[in-house]
Amino acid sequence: MVEGTSPQSSECPVARTLEVIGDRWSLMILRDAFDDIRRFSEFQKSLGVAKNILASRLKALVEVGVFDVRPASDGSAYKEYVLTDKGREIFPVVVSMRQWGERFLFQPQETRSVLLDNATGQALMPMDVRSSSGQKLGPSDCHRVRLVDGES
Repeated sequence: MVEGTSPQSSECPVARTLEVIGDRWSLMILRDAFDDIRRFSEFQKSLGVAKNILASRLKALVEVGVFDVRPASDGSAYKEYVLTDKGREIFPVVVSMRQWGERFLFQPQETRSVLLDNATGQALMPMDVRSSSGQKLGPSDCHRVRLVDGES
């Protein structure tokens, strides 16, 4: 986005999304949240990020409704960052990025993590884009248009 342009003024959903979750630390926080990390100290330990950066990113993610802050589930004085429905809906984005990285950023025999289905223990099927009828689509099969809700 152009410097000084607010995300709310952009027509592009990608630009607005990047304003919310587009930096490295926000995505890594989300990755850890999907692995059931909830406490500030656990995020900090897992990520090795400076506390001020972590606090800033968590605050922003709470402000946009990706996380709720709740008392710790174990009754201690700590707070927990719990994904909202809005936050959980980012899961396919993180999985898609993970699968792209698995495919293109590792050498054969290089150690990496893999996401497995809890029910089967198998790796997930590759994510793809499908039409409303189920046909697999590529970039040349799609186009974008401007839309204003409520107008035809």
